[in-house]
Amino acid sequence: MGAGGRMTEKEREKQEQLGRAGGGAAMQRSPVDKPPFTLGQIKKAIPPHCFERSIIKSFSYVVHDLVIVAALLYFALVIIPALPSPQLHLAAWPLYWIAQGCVCTGVWVIAHECGHHAFSDYSLLDDVVGLVLHSSLMVPYFSWKYSHRRHHSNTGSLERDEVFVPKKKEALPWYTPYVYNNPVGRLLHIVVQLTLGWPLYLTTNASGRPYPRFACHYDPYGPIYNDRERAQIFISDAGVMAVSFGLYKLAATFGFWWVVRVYAVPLLIVNAWLVLITYLQHTHPALPHYDSSEWDWLRGALATMDRDYGILNRVFHNITDTHVAHHLFSTMPHYHAMEATKAIKPILGEYYQFDPTPVAKATWREARECIYVEPEDRKGVFWYNNKF
Repeated sequence: MGAGGRMTEKEREKQEQLGRAGGGAAMQRSPVDKPPFTLGQIKKAIPPHCFERSIIKSFSYVVHDLVIVAALLYFALVIIPALPSPQLHLAAWPLYWIAQGCVCTGVWVIAHECGHHAFSDYSLLDDVVGLVLHSSLMVPYFSWKYSHRRHHSNTGSLERDEVFVPKKKEALPWYTPYVYNNPVGRLLHIVVQLTLGWPLYLTTNASGRPYPRFACHYDPYGPIYNDRERAQIFISDAGVMAVSFGLYKLAATFGFWWVVRVYAVPLLIVNAWLVLITYLQHTHPALPHYDSSEWDWLRGALATMDRDYGILNRVFHNITDTHVAHHLFSTMPHYHAMEATKAIKPILGEYYQFDPTPVAKATWREARECIYVEPEDRKGVFWYNNKF
C-alpha cells in the first residue's frame, strides 16, 4: 500500500490480521512507495543544535552511569553480605542483577554512540571511550563498529543487511513449523535467542547476512572486514582478552562463583536486552523488507520501529523510542534524539512507525507472526508471514 493509496483486497485482509495480532489495535503497514520527502527535508525540520556533540555532556552520561554501576557494586559486595538472613540474600541478588544489567545496557548504548561518532567531534576520543566501555562488556568494539555501520548502510535489504535478516519461506529448515507453531517451541526459541543470540552472532554471524565463507567478529581476516580494518580488529580482540584476563585474576582471588554473581549474570542481562531491543526495532508485521530491485537507503532506514520500554527508555538513553531518528542521522547524540523525533514526525507521516505494545507481549507476538518474509502484490517488497 502506498502512502494515501487505496488498499487492495489482499492488503485489507492483511490489515485486519495486523489488527488481530496487535490485540485489537490496528497497526498500519509502513508505506513502501518512494517517500514524498528527501533526507535533506527531514534534516531541515530538525533544530540545528540537535546535531551538535558536546564532550562535557556526553561524558556526563558516562559518569552518571558509572556512578550507578559503582553504587550497585557496593550494594552487592558490602550490603548484601551484611543482610541478616539467607532469605534476604536470595531476594537481594536478583535485584542487583536486574538493576546492574539494565544500567550496563545504558553503558553499552553510550559505547554504541562512540561507534557512530556521535559522542564527540573527535574520532580518536570516540574510539578510545568506545573501546574501553565495550571491552568491559566483552564486546569487540571495532569489530562490531564496522559490521554495525554496514547494517545502517543496508537496513531493510534482504541481501546486504547485517543483523536479523529474515529468511524467505523456501530457505527455512524443515523443523521451523514445529518450533514456531506451538507455544513451548516458541518460548524455547525466545529463551535461546536472548541467552545465546549475542555470542552466536559475534562468533558465527548467526542471524546475519550470508558470506561466501565462515564469518566471525573476532577474525581479523574474516569476510566481514576489508584490509584497512584488520588492524583494528586485532585491537578489539586485545581489549576483550585484557578484560578476560582481569576476570581470570578476579576468579583466582575471589572464586569463580564470585565473578559469576558480580559480573557474569548482569552481563547476560545486558546481552539479552541488546538482542531484544535490536530484534524489536527491526522485526514487526508492519515493517517491509526489500530485495535489490526495490531497496534504497531512505526506505530501508525508515523500515524500523520505535518502541516504548517505559522507564527503561531513559535508562537505555532512548535508543528504544528514537530508533527511527537514529537510523536517519546516526551521528546525532542520544540526548537530542527525543527533540529530533518530535520534529520529524510531521514530515514522515505514515512513514514513521511506533508501537506502544508492552515489550513482553510484543516479543511473543513477533515470534509468532514474523517467521519468514514473502512478496505479496508487489515484487521486490517482502512482508512477514507465518503460514505453513
